Amino acid sequence: MRPGNPWPEVEYLVGFRDDVRVGFDATSVSLATPVSTFAVRLPEGGVRDALGQLAGDLVPMDKALDGLGPAERVQFQRLLGRIGRLLVRGVRIDGRELIRLEHTAYDAAPDAADVRPDSLVRLSRFALCRTRSGTLVLESPLAKVRVLLVHRAARALVASLAAAARVGDLADSAGGDLTADEAGALVDLLAGAGFVEVRSPGEEFDGDFEEGFDEEEDPTLRQWDFHDLLFHSRIRSGRFDEPLGGVFPHKGKLAPRPAVKPPPDGPSVALHRPSLEDVTRRDPGLTAALEGRRSFRSYGEQPLTAEQIGEFLYRVGRVRTHFVPSEGDEPGGEIVSRPYPTGGSAFELELYLTIQRCTGIDQGIYYYDPVGHRLVLVNGDPLDRRAMLEVASAATSREADPDVLLTMTSRFQRLSWKYSGMAYATTLRHTGVLYQTMYLVATAMGMAPCGLGIGNADMSARVLGLDYLQESSVGDFILGSRPPGDPGIWDREQGWEWVNDPEWAAWAGSELRRA
Repeated sequence: MRPGNPWPEVEYLVGFRDDVRVGFDATSVSLATPVSTFAVRLPEGGVRDALGQLAGDLVPMDKALDGLGPAERVQFQRLLGRIGRLLVRGVRIDGRELIRLEHTAYDAAPDAADVRPDSLVRLSRFALCRTRSGTLVLESPLAKVRVLLVHRAARALVASLAAAARVGDLADSAGGDLTADEAGALVDLLAGAGFVEVRSPGEEFDGDFEEGFDEEEDPTLRQWDFHDLLFHSRIRSGRFDEPLGGVFPHKGKLAPRPAVKPPPDGPSVALHRPSLEDVTRRDPGLTAALEGRRSFRSYGEQPLTAEQIGEFLYRVGRVRTHFVPSEGDEPGGEIVSRPYPTGGSAFELELYLTIQRCTGIDQGIYYYDPVGHRLVLVNGDPLDRRAMLEVASAATSREADPDVLLTMTSRFQRLSWKYSGMAYATTLRHTGVLYQTMYLVATAMGMAPCGLGIGNADMSARVLGLDYLQESSVGDFILGSRPPGDPGIWDREQGWEWVNDPEWAAWAGSELRRA
C-alpha cells in the first residue's frame, strides 16, 4: 500500500476498448474507432509486442511491461498516454476486478484521493448511472473518465453512496460483498476520479451529514443544475468521448425525414403574400430594427390583421427553394431554404399559431404551411386554445394576454439522422436564430413581439396532435399590435447607466415611427 494510505494496493489491468480495432503491418499499427482510423509507426520489437498483448483480453500492467528494457518502458508508457482514450483500465482490489475505467477526455489522469476511514463521503449530485453496451456505467460532467461497474459489489457500493456515510461503514451498507478495506480503496478511486464527494474528518455541521460538501458550499457548483452541466459537457468536445458532429449515425439504417413536412388535413386560410417592392419601400434599415427592438407584453386597442400575419410569416418562415436529389443519389440530400439560417439546411422547425385576436382570422390553433403559405386548422377546441395562451401568459408573469402565440416545434429526427451528440443543442440554436428573425421582422413591421423562455412541451404536443418524441415544442413567441407611444430610451432617473451610445435607441424609435 502507499505510504499514509490505509487501503489495499490496487492492481491495474489494461487493454483496448471493445470498439477499437487493431491491425498490424510491417512498420505500423492501425487503430480504428467508430469515427476515425489512424496509424502509429511501430516497427517490430518489444514495444510492438507489448501493444499486441492489449489487443486481446485485459492484462496486468506489470505483465505488459515484462521483457521491456528501461528505454522501451518509457516509450511504451508514452504511447499509452497518447492513445489513452482507446484503452480500458481494469481495477483489481485484493484479486477481484471491481471496476473498469475509460478515459472520456484526452487529459484524463485520475488518481486516488487519500480518503480516510472516518471521512464522510457521498455520491456527487452530478453523477449518473446508465446502461451502456450491457454494462452499468457511472459518468459525470465533473469527471474525465467513465467507470464501468463490472462487479455487483461495485454496483452495491455506488447505490449505498446516495446518502452521506462514513467510509468505515460502507462495507455493511454495500450488502456484505466488500470488506471494509476493499470498500475504502474503491471509494478512494471514485473520489479521485470526481464521482464521490469527501468531507474532511472531524468537521461537524450540527450533526447533519449532508452539510459541508463542496457541491453545497462552492458558489459556482451550487449554481449549476445537474442537467445543464451534463448538457454542456455532452454537446461540445473535451469531456466526452462519443461521436460528435455530422457523422450520419443512422445512414444506411434508417430513412432520413423529409425536408418539408406534409401539412395536416383540415380547413385552411390562404395568407397574404407581400410585395417585395412594398416591403422594401416602407422598411426601416437594419440598424433601426436592431436598436429599436423591444419586448412588449401589452398591445394596442386594434388587433393585428390577417394581412400582417401573412406578411410576417412570409418574411420569417416560408420555404423559398426546395432541392430534391436525383434518383440514385445518396440519401439525406433533400434540403430547403428559408429566410433564417440552420445547420446543414435542415430546417427542422415548424410553426403553429394560437390565434386569440386577429382581424380576418378566426380564433383557433393553426399549423403554418411554409410551402403553400397558408394556415391549416389543427385544433378548434376553445379550452385547448385557452390552455396554450395561459401557459404563455404565465411565462410573462401574467403581464401579457397574447393576441397571437407562435409555438416552434422541432422534428428532432431531421437533425439526429445526421448529427450525433449535438442534435438537440443544434435545434435550440436554430430556435434562437428564429427568435431574432421574428424580433427584427416584427420590429420592422411595427408589431409588438416578445420571446418566451418557458413553455409546456407535453401539453402542446397533445394540443397540436404530435408525438412528443418525434415533434414537440422548443420555443414560444407572442405577437400583438403595438401599443400607443414608444418605450423610448432608458431613463437615467430610474437608475439606468448609459453606456456606449444608448441614444441610438431614441434615433431608432423615430425611424420606426416614420416607417
